[in-house]
Amino acid sequence: MAKQIRIENVFKVFGDQPKQALDLVRQGLSKQQILERTGQSIGVFDADFTIEAGEIFVVMGLSGSGKSTLVRMLNRLIEPTSGRIVVDGQDINGLNDQDLRALRRKDISMVFQSFALMPHMTVLDNTAFGLEMAGVDKGTRQKAAQEALEQVGLGAWGASYPDELSGGMQQRVGLARALASDPSILLMDEAFSALDPIIRTEMQSELLRLQESKRRTIVFISHDLDEAMRIGDRIAIMKDGQVIQVGTPDEILRSPANDYVRSFIKGVDAAAVFKASDIARQALTIVSEHSDRGCRAALRLIEDSDRDHAYVLNARRRLLGVVSAQSLRDALHGREGMLGLQHAFIDNVVPIDAATPVADLFGPMASAPCPLPVLGEDRKFLGVISRTTMMRFLDRDTPPVPPPQPVQPPVTLNPMFPTGDADTPAMLHEHSDAPATDKENKHE
Repeated sequence: MAKQIRIENVFKVFGDQPKQALDLVRQGLSKQQILERTGQSIGVFDADFTIEAGEIFVVMGLSGSGKSTLVRMLNRLIEPTSGRIVVDGQDINGLNDQDLRALRRKDISMVFQSFALMPHMTVLDNTAFGLEMAGVDKGTRQKAAQEALEQVGLGAWGASYPDELSGGMQQRVGLARALASDPSILLMDEAFSALDPIIRTEMQSELLRLQESKRRTIVFISHDLDEAMRIGDRIAIMKDGQVIQVGTPDEILRSPANDYVRSFIKGVDAAAVFKASDIARQALTIVSEHSDRGCRAALRLIEDSDRDHAYVLNARRRLLGVVSAQSLRDALHGREGMLGLQHAFIDNVVPIDAATPVADLFGPMASAPCPLPVLGEDRKFLGVISRTTMMRFLDRDTPPVPPPQPVQPPVTLNPMFPTGDADTPAMLHEHSDAPATDKENKHE
């Protein structure tokens, strides 16, 4: 079972006078000032945040920011100078050597940038090496190692030797070795940074796949922002030992905490992070409760609203089709009586799923006859994306995503228009999610 990690006001001072450095911290001196005055280096400066059970938590920062020091304190490879690290409710700083070894064997595994495989040992024995050191009998450890190799797609390579494997495959063995003990927490210190870009992307996908099959708490150290944005549920950005901001990828892109974070994320590929639902804008939406009328009322409404298109919904906010002023005129041409809106629907309007990455929208948008509708769960209409919206999104000098707009209630067409005393084409009406009528269901 994945476990929560709580980091409470943790400091790490490198030097022989840590108390002196901490006293200066409390006086408000910076890391650089303390180094100049005392020669003591603060690796981690008052880190205080929670890593939730089952999430991939990425720690980002430039070289020397303290990210590797931080992750090594989570299993006490490096002892914190002050503060508490609490794993699943247990303060690991208070563990004796025996209990700490048991924690590392049972609950916490680590994957390093270096593969660190034994060249004289087979892939299977390399994978089982940690269990061997823990005193697990040969049959049990080899079974666990084989299962771990199967998880990373190397089940057939157990009898091979490391020099027979590519770099990416060797890193998979390192990952399998960490998985062999079935840990609840996985620490990964720049585990993919030595790999070629294509192999690195494959390993990122592999990690996400493994997380789907069995959720663990994963703390991933990286200096690659695109990597962090792709795999991280949440991200912590560090500078000079301090955690500057913690948030989801879209929270950090939407609201950077300061100029440092803003400059840090400037080059990120936002189109790979945000989804269609993030940039969808509100549009004119109408409801026609009668299948045999509505075109004339809709045309009048579009013209009065100075809009080009309207999106026709049923009472459940499910999309029925899209009409334009021109498509309505074409449908009404030569007709005297009532006409249902379905006769004016525009062809080739392909709705977009809300979870579609923005990076995948360029092709559909290029050939779209109108702003494309975005549909969420149960195919409910969420808004539209236009070419203008896409261009603004791509503009590096503006925020990547505008603030969300309030949902506009759809307009219900007046069923009497344009006959009798009904001189207005529509009335505002916000529909609930109540079941649709029989007539509305006929539209679906």
